[in-house]
This record gives sequence, structure tokens and C-alpha cells, in this order.
Amino acid sequence: MTAASPPPAPQSRGGRWIQHWDPEDETFWNTTGEKIARRNLLFSVLSEHIGFSIWTMWSVLVLFMGPEYGLTPADKFLLTSMVTLVGAVVRVPYTFAVAVFGGRNWTIVSAGLLLVPTVAAFAVMEPGTSFSTFLLVGLLAGIGGGNFASSMTNINAYFPLRKKGWALGLNAGGGNIGVPVIQLAALAIIGASGGPRVLLGIYIPLIVVAAVLSALYMDNLASVKNDTGAAKDAARDAHTWIMSFLYIGTFGSFIGYSFAFGQVLQNQFDRTPLEAAYVTFIGPLLGSLIRPVGGSLADRYGGARITLWNFVGMGAATAVLIVASMQESLVLFTVAFVVLFVLTGLGNGSTYKMIPGIFQAKALAKGLRGEEAAAYGRRLSGASMGLIGAVGALGGVGINLAFRQSFLSYGSGTGAFVAFLACYAVCFAVTWAVYLRRPADRAGDTSTAPEEKPQLSYARV
Repeated sequence: MTAASPPPAPQSRGGRWIQHWDPEDETFWNTTGEKIARRNLLFSVLSEHIGFSIWTMWSVLVLFMGPEYGLTPADKFLLTSMVTLVGAVVRVPYTFAVAVFGGRNWTIVSAGLLLVPTVAAFAVMEPGTSFSTFLLVGLLAGIGGGNFASSMTNINAYFPLRKKGWALGLNAGGGNIGVPVIQLAALAIIGASGGPRVLLGIYIPLIVVAAVLSALYMDNLASVKNDTGAAKDAARDAHTWIMSFLYIGTFGSFIGYSFAFGQVLQNQFDRTPLEAAYVTFIGPLLGSLIRPVGGSLADRYGGARITLWNFVGMGAATAVLIVASMQESLVLFTVAFVVLFVLTGLGNGSTYKMIPGIFQAKALAKGLRGEEAAAYGRRLSGASMGLIGAVGALGGVGINLAFRQSFLSYGSGTGAFVAFLACYAVCFAVTWAVYLRRPADRAGDTSTAPEEKPQLSYARV
């Protein structure tokens, strides 16, 4: 079969470019595609993993920064909010960089760029540095958040629709796990009486290794063209913004809590940096590990169904947190927070699986079939992922600002948790109304309507 021949076509356009890629063709996938896709997935995960670690390193560094640094709790929440904001904003250009430069090429560049915030933090991390300097250097760390968007857009193009939930979940989960890994590294360093510069020094050579391995073992797909029309079409599609809102509820919660958990333990329960570090990594670790499970469940049962019931669970866990916060029960608070982290990870996987499913369903509703439908779905889902990932990450900004205001106003995080509970209730209602409510009111539509709605409402998304 000639479909197996194209994989290595390295000379075109100055890099390792694969000219033909058709993962929906089972013969191509089984003989050639799967091996290449898995190899690219592996090194994409590595680069994204380190990117997440660098993005969230300030959630750890602020635990090191005692009274001698002169920062108030409000200063620290503002600092982590701004780092999260930059990570959200840069996801948009990072998404389209894959089409401009190629997935392999941009992974090399984006991995190398992580040296900038890491070296800068290494240089300024000492008492006496002004808050404005810390804030500026913290903003640089936001570029680590962009690696997620480019990585997900790249990997989305490699896998067939039936494998996307698993592949995207594994890719994102492997990246997300960079959060607990840097927190565990910090715990080991604190326990060994090390300092923040030791932590930063460990990551500098790891960044170089990730960039080199990406150069050696990853590929570019020539079929992923620079298509500004796809971005415009995705931005005009209502589902892009609906899914952005749902992703605020899942990933926004995950990244926001990852930055804030340790600070809440310190400020509300008077935990020392070491005591906080002993538990802060557990939630992000479990939430990262379960993300591929969320994607796999979505592959099997439908992302909308998993997402809907996941928001029910997130609301219940948040209600328990409110009770624990009011009763000042550290044990109940910690357990409920870890459960909430797990549910954010599960929801991350299920919501991201919905994205390619929605656009594939829209392609089928338009009458497209086969590779034409798959190409339409890849084009719009790849473009929308950057917008959805960026808006979703803004939820992390909101969470840190909500905690900041809650501590300023009430001296605890209870007020913030009440706001989060209301947000999850709205996310539940939107998921049901848009993707799961039976369209009985449209029974009189033309023949395309009954075909389109089930695609958007059940297993296909």
C-alpha cells in the first residue's frame, strides 16, 4: 500500500517535514502513522511538562519568600495572578505558531525560550529585590503557559478522531504533571535546607535537554498550513466560546488552585512553607494523572456527559470546602481540596475531547464525509484550541484574584469558594442546555437538524 511511504520527507522547507498525513486511513495509521504519532507525542509531553513547571514555579517560589522579602499575602496573590494572565494570553499566538513554523520547529523554540524566565528568576531571587522586579520577572514565566497551546494543536493533527481523547488527555496530563513535579522538587529542596536558586538551577539544564530532544526526534506536518481563515472561522463559531467558558470551569480551576493552594494553607491555616509543601503537590499530581482518564471516558461515553456530571462533583466538593473553611477544619479542607483537584483533571480531559468532536459533527451535518470531514474538523478544532486554552487559563487569574479579595475582605477564602460554587452551577447548566438537552423544539427542522443535534449532544462530542 502506497499510503505507508510518505513519513520522512525531511528536505522540504528546511526541516523534518512529513508531506502526507492521513490518520483516519486505518491502513496508513496501522503501518506508519501510529508509530510516528506516538514518538511526537512523547517528546511533546516532555517539552510541555517543563513548560508547565516553569509557568507555575512562582506558586512554589512564593512559599520560599518569607517576611525578609517584604511581600504581603495580597502581593503574592497578585503576583501569581499576573503570571497566570500572561500564560493565558500567549496561548493564542503559540497556537498559530505551529502552522507558521511547524510543530517540531516551534517546540524547539518554545522550549528554548523557557531559559529566559528561569535564568531571570535565578538572578533576582533574593531579599531586598523590589516587588515590581519580582512582578516583571514573574510575567516572563508566563511564556511557559503557551507551550500547552502549541503542543495540543500539534498533537491534535497527529491522531485520528477515535484516539483524540486519549492522546490529548495524555499530552495535557503529562504537561499538567509539571505542576506537582516542581512542587515535589521544592519540597525536597526545602527539606534539605536549600533555597529557590537551587530549584531554578535544576531546571536550566532540563530545558536544554528538552529542546535538543525535540530537535532530534520530532517532525513537522506539511498538511498543517498557515490558515488565518481557520482562526477567524473558529472565533466566529459560538461553540468556541461556549467551550472556552466550560474550560474556565475545569482547567481554570486546576491552574488557579495550583497557584493558590499553598498560599491558602499558609494564610488561612497558618501552615509553614514546609507544612504547606507537604500537601500542595498531591492535588495537582492526582489531577494531572487522571486527565487522560477523563479523555478516555469521553471517547467511550461522550465528553458532554462526563463533563456534566463532573461539574456536579466539583460543586459538591466546593460545598464541602465552604463548610470546612467556616469550621476551620484543616483535615476536611485538605481532603475536599484534593478531591476537587481530581475532578478538575477529569473535566480537563472530557472538555478537551469535546472540541474535535463538535467540529467533526458540524462537518458531518454539512454533508462532508471521509477525509474531507476529518480535515474540516482538524482545521477548526486546531484553531479553536488556542482560543479555548487561553480563555480557560484566564479562569486561573480569576481564582487568584478572588482569593486575594476574599482574604482582604474576610480574612479567609470562604467568600471565594462561594463564588466558585456559583460558577460550577452555571457551567453545569450550560453543558446541559447546549450539548445534552434534547432538541424537541426543533422537531420540524429539515433533515440536517436531527442529524446535527445528536452529533453535538452525545457520543460524538
